[in-house]
Amino acid sequence: MAVFEYIVILIFSVIIHEVAHGYAAHLRGDDTAKIAGRITLNPISHIELFGSILLPIMLLLLKAPILFGWARPVPLNYKNLKNPRVDIPLVSLAGPASNMLLAFLSGLGIRLIKAFPNFEIGFGWSIKSFLYAMLIVNIVLVIINLIPIPPFDGSKIVMYFLPEKIAVKYLSLDPYICLIMLFVILSSEIIWGFIYPVINLFVMAFSGATF
Repeated sequence: MAVFEYIVILIFSVIIHEVAHGYAAHLRGDDTAKIAGRITLNPISHIELFGSILLPIMLLLLKAPILFGWARPVPLNYKNLKNPRVDIPLVSLAGPASNMLLAFLSGLGIRLIKAFPNFEIGFGWSIKSFLYAMLIVNIVLVIINLIPIPPFDGSKIVMYFLPEKIAVKYLSLDPYICLIMLFVILSSEIIWGFIYPVINLFVMAFSGATF
């Protein structure tokens, strides 16, 4: 599959991720993202030059084991939430949950195509290839975003289980930790050794294929 197609898949997936955050916040009382016009699938409202385009291209060209990126985060005002202590983790979980849903639907599409061999060996092969890439990209987004290090979504989910004072200090950790962790994840064979089986597990469960 061409680099362009992978970039399109990633951009679509991270946009869905951010829209899910914004919509979940809206449901829980915070309309900041809605007022800003960010609960939309319009790419112009979400694309972030480095995270959405340059980083994925670099990873593809360097033949990194995983493809990762992000969109411009939707604006949120946690003070508007009905119950911030509970709602912050819920809003944070909405992003990875949307990617898990995309992965599940992609796997379901692959299974349907495989059920019709004549279609699969024809035009269906291109569709299956696209869905397979969609499946992999979204599983990777789920795994990385659930890492419990700020500013990944996992850190805001973990805060639910921490005492309030500790949670506040935890979420205020230096954001450069994120970049360090991302570098470690993308370059460490040891960590990749843990991530690979998880990706393969979900790929097999959703599509019946292997990674």
